[in-house]
Amino acid sequence: MPRIYDISMTIQEGMQVWKNYDHKKPKITNVQNHAMGKPHESRIDIDVHCGTHVDAPLHMIPGGATIETIGLERLVGPARVLDLTGAKDCITREHLEPFALQKGERILLKTRCSYSDEFDAEFPYVREDAARYLAECGVSLVGTDTLGIERAQPEYPTHRMLMRHDIIIVEGLRLKEVEPGPYWLVIAPLKLTGIDAAPARAFLIG
Repeated sequence: MPRIYDISMTIQEGMQVWKNYDHKKPKITNVQNHAMGKPHESRIDIDVHCGTHVDAPLHMIPGGATIETIGLERLVGPARVLDLTGAKDCITREHLEPFALQKGERILLKTRCSYSDEFDAEFPYVREDAARYLAECGVSLVGTDTLGIERAQPEYPTHRMLMRHDIIIVEGLRLKEVEPGPYWLVIAPLKLTGIDAAPARAFLIG
């Protein structure tokens, strides 16, 4: 029986968010409850880049495509988890070349960040040369267990390189329990429209 690995972050107050900014943290409010003689209901206020999420080109490219343009067929299918836990400051072309990436592959980058629930300000980001290599290889999707695929580099070259080559970016994965290798990937972003990202539930089967 294949195992299902939930590789999503749990949405909760106090969770790990970008730079630990309070305004980035989700807020969950009980709006009515049984003590009021009503059904229990809650409301959530969440940044669309919170936790596990899919970026749309609009996030970094003026006039770029919005989240509903990313079809589910691109988010479901074979994928490969790569062990990048040895990358310290950044992931470079040299880190990726030994994996012999193939055109159309969905690639998930497992770094040390999967082993901590705290935001790491020095997380290993994908350097511009690595993004260029991913584009040259023609991969279709890149997922990372960091909350950003780059650390606010000037002009955001990693995001823009990948987006301009129609490579989907998924951030905030949790890969602690996942061994490197091939899996079947499912990413299901909320069905939003006209905006720059969507929170997602993601899992691997293998």
